[in-house]
Amino acid sequence: MAGTSVGGLKAAEVTKKYHGDDFYKRIGSIGGKNGRGHAFAHGKFSPSEAGKIGGRISKRTKRYEAQND
Repeated sequence: MAGTSVGGLKAAEVTKKYHGDDFYKRIGSIGGKNGRGHAFAHGKFSPSEAGKIGGRISKRTKRYEAQND
């Protein structure tokens, strides 16, 4: 039953059996501690500032529109 919701519940049951009932809590805690935070949400820099940085380091060549004389 791989890939079904029933199979997922069985896998979770086996995982909890071998690693304890708080397994998912522990691995979630590790991921949260390793995170860098939400840069946009916490005001470290704004989306427009991030766009400026991306635009400066862009490797794409500039496109110029043809002038109609």
